[in-house]
Amino acid sequence: MTAAVSTIARPRTRAGATVTPRWLAIPAVAGAALIVLPLLGLVSRVDWSQLPTLVTSEASLAAVALSARTVAASTALVVLLGVPMAVLLARVDFRGKTLVRTLVLAPLVLPPVVGGLGLLYAFGKRGLLGESLAALGIDIAFSTTAVVLAQTFVALPFLVLSLEGALRADGTRYEDAAATLGAGPWTTLRRVTLRRVWPALVAGTVIAAARALGEFGATLTFAGSLEGVTRTIPLEIYLQREMDPDAAVALSLVLVVVALLVVALAYGGAARAARASARPTPEVR
Repeated sequence: MTAAVSTIARPRTRAGATVTPRWLAIPAVAGAALIVLPLLGLVSRVDWSQLPTLVTSEASLAAVALSARTVAASTALVVLLGVPMAVLLARVDFRGKTLVRTLVLAPLVLPPVVGGLGLLYAFGKRGLLGESLAALGIDIAFSTTAVVLAQTFVALPFLVLSLEGALRADGTRYEDAAATLGAGPWTTLRRVTLRRVWPALVAGTVIAAARALGEFGATLTFAGSLEGVTRTIPLEIYLQREMDPDAAVALSLVLVVVALLVVALAYGGAARAARASARPTPEVR
């Protein structure tokens, strides 16, 4: 009775407020300031009266259009290649698995310029595969295809890391139950496995697309900077930084807005997918 009364009399607090040290707010606010202040500094330098003209110039529109096309293509490649990689790494045990995972995630820590050099020496005219491709009349380096490959190279690990972690955390009990009920491997993958980790797949795909949109070093090294062919938004910003700083700031603002939208979509899409995946799973047939 006493315990019940004391429980009722205890003042209500937000979840976690009684177990979270208050001093954590100090480094948390400092970290937030480190992120927000550069964005505010960028906004403070925007010439708002010239913004529409600057972002609709011929060079800017060409960079935006090229980025839209290449990011769409590279994101499709990331999903097509990354989902099978994540599933195999999470569900299949094989010799050398740790090495394979290390190599797959290497672009996360490699300087982009190093990745660009690697792509050049693999697919360039004198690269490992470049000579054979050149003999067939296929030149990849310094082309739009090179931009897509560079973006895929740097973005792929983000999806693999997100999806593999979700698959490991979810376990295999639902797949085992589906197999017991007679579901085949493809049906189990499509109706059970991917549905269970749908929030991670959505978030990983969006973040990978954002990484592809912001790719600079590997693209410049492997694809060069040709207007309408390989000059994406980050490369156009770098070029305009010396020629027209106002145009560089305007394009940077566009990229910041897109990045914020991507983050919002990632969180919102993941939340909606989580709610959808929480619904009762239909009977597996």
